[in-house]
Amino acid sequence: MPTPTSIDGLIEKASKYLSEKQVERIKTAFEFGKHAHQGQTRKSGGDYIWHPVAVAEILAEIQLDQESLIAAILHDVVEDTPYTKEDITERFGENVAEIVDGVTKLGKLEFESPQEAQAENFRKMILAMARDIRVILIKLADRLHNMRTLGVMRPDKQRRIARETLDIFAPIAGRLGINAIRIELEDLGFKAMYPLRYAVLENAVRKARGNRNEVVEQITDTIQNRLNQENITGNVIGREKHLYSLYKKMRNKRQNFADILDIFAFRIITNTADDCYRTLGSIHSLYKPLPGRFKDYIAIPKSNGYQSLHTALFGPFGVHLEVQIRDKTMHEVSEHGIAAHWQYKQGESDEEHAPSHVDVRAQEWVKNLLEIQQSAGNSLDFLENVKIDLFPDVIYVFTPQGDIITLPRGATPVDFAYAVHTNIGHSTIACRIDKKLVPLRTQLETGKTIQIIKGSHVQPNPAWLNFVNTAKARSQIRHFMKNQKTEDAVQLGRKILSQTLRKHNMSYSGLNEETRQELINTLKLTSWDQLLEDLGTGNRMAPLVAKQIHDVVLGADDQVPTIHTPSDEAASLPISGTEGMLLHFANCCHPIPGDAIVGFISAEKGLVIHRCNCHNVKKIKNLSEKCLDVNWEPNPEGTYLAELQLETANQRGVLATVANEIAKTSTDIERVRSEDKDESYSLMHFVINVRNRVHLAQVMRRLKQLPIVEKIHRI
Repeated sequence: MPTPTSIDGLIEKASKYLSEKQVERIKTAFEFGKHAHQGQTRKSGGDYIWHPVAVAEILAEIQLDQESLIAAILHDVVEDTPYTKEDITERFGENVAEIVDGVTKLGKLEFESPQEAQAENFRKMILAMARDIRVILIKLADRLHNMRTLGVMRPDKQRRIARETLDIFAPIAGRLGINAIRIELEDLGFKAMYPLRYAVLENAVRKARGNRNEVVEQITDTIQNRLNQENITGNVIGREKHLYSLYKKMRNKRQNFADILDIFAFRIITNTADDCYRTLGSIHSLYKPLPGRFKDYIAIPKSNGYQSLHTALFGPFGVHLEVQIRDKTMHEVSEHGIAAHWQYKQGESDEEHAPSHVDVRAQEWVKNLLEIQQSAGNSLDFLENVKIDLFPDVIYVFTPQGDIITLPRGATPVDFAYAVHTNIGHSTIACRIDKKLVPLRTQLETGKTIQIIKGSHVQPNPAWLNFVNTAKARSQIRHFMKNQKTEDAVQLGRKILSQTLRKHNMSYSGLNEETRQELINTLKLTSWDQLLEDLGTGNRMAPLVAKQIHDVVLGADDQVPTIHTPSDEAASLPISGTEGMLLHFANCCHPIPGDAIVGFISAEKGLVIHRCNCHNVKKIKNLSEKCLDVNWEPNPEGTYLAELQLETANQRGVLATVANEIAKTSTDIERVRSEDKDESYSLMHFVINVRNRVHLAQVMRRLKQLPIVEKIHRI
């Protein structure tokens, strides 16, 4: 559709379903927008006002309400002209102003990169969409017209906009069920992104179309005659897959063009849902169905509200038929999605607008996006998570109570748990699928019943991030880890500062509120916990902070008040092994309880523990401000890694014998590697989990008793 040069097309479309008064308001909005954009032109050379008119005309084709059309005409006014949101509110009402504000980009703010600007604009649009879904409908129409006129842009800019369209806007249109816009966005994006591939595929389809038309007409007539015999009112349409769909199928399934063109697609539109099932039985008696290819999206709609029966058939002439069966209402929803249920008519009450399943599913998705953005670290994380969430394929699984949960293909029990509720996800420890225990990384399948087993005092495992498949699960796990890391950093920072202050004959408990506040102001921090967090993460050095505290306490009197250190404050920092995410045990020396140890403050990693005889400690001790005196608490918890090197006889079964002996001591093997020393001996390295030096000594004594072990020592 070319860019309009008058408002006549928009008025003609709007007059078909809006009142005269509403159409007059649209004309008023046009005059206002025309005056606001006066003197502005598009890259194509035309007056700028015809772009927003074209956007409004796209929305009028799907019969959106007058507020949507007015907001579409004015959607660039706040961004590109001197007029403000308040001006829009005064002339056209608060609803229109809010929609316009939601579509407006954050053009006046500065960002570090174009990617960050894009992500922040997208976040703002999603938040506005949560208040009024019409924001995204206008944005999609805006993007569609921009894609239609993309040819005036530089090739590199065309590709960038096309990539954004294929990655974000086309999937959003699909997620909201607006397939008419999605299909056009995909084809236009494909054409701009890969012009040569598009041209070759378009030419191939054009050449093949003539031969196919005769076959399609014959099959259409056969199906139509069968429906007439069964007294079923239905319209049979032979349809052609759009180019981007063909391209994706060729690429993903590694099929050639001829294989794709052997599949003929048909759509049958009936009057009622009951007729859909009658039609299914009728065509199954006409052509044999392909096993495993039937899908009932009427009983279980897709996540975007789409409903149809899908079946695949062995057709005549050796061809395969793909058939979609739906009623008229389902077809309207399939083409326009949530937009089909956003047509406010004059005089209708709220009761007459009971939300459809499409509205409900769209609002559930938007609610899910809000949860994701609240837990996202920044706009870029949010955008990446939303891309993950815009999945093309879904599965349907059941809760033990029989409720249906929709998830992307490849989802795991952890994804399922977070889809049910965030707290269930956080407390997941195991899962049963159809009453059988399975690993948490198991990929779910449609039709299975999923039961999550929860535990008390448990928390998400960072390793889950390696296999979860939904944006909600990924963002909630990261959010929990970030908060947990902050809490651990504050606690560790408090311990480090307490131990460092003792060297200045000061006590942490002796710091009054006035001293703390003065230090916060000096360091330009927002809170005392922020200082402790910086200390715990290694972003601030404890000796320097202790000296600043000393100077603050010294004050103007040039005399340090005596602050007695309580007797229970140890000379070094006690380590229990349960300090959390900010305590790390060095891989170079694997310290365990009973070893003499030293601490090293590392930026972002927090406190890293080494053995005193570690070869890396010599380098560390030159950085005295980053070193920390530490010791083990009397009874540290948990297990710790230790590495053993064994020199063994080079014969068959040695590895199994040694591993079996280690297992007899109730010790887990973390990893093992083996290498030949010479023809007679092998070197084996075992990394094992032990509780302390006593436990390690027991393992080593047991291994020394094996005849095949010549030497053993700890690395």
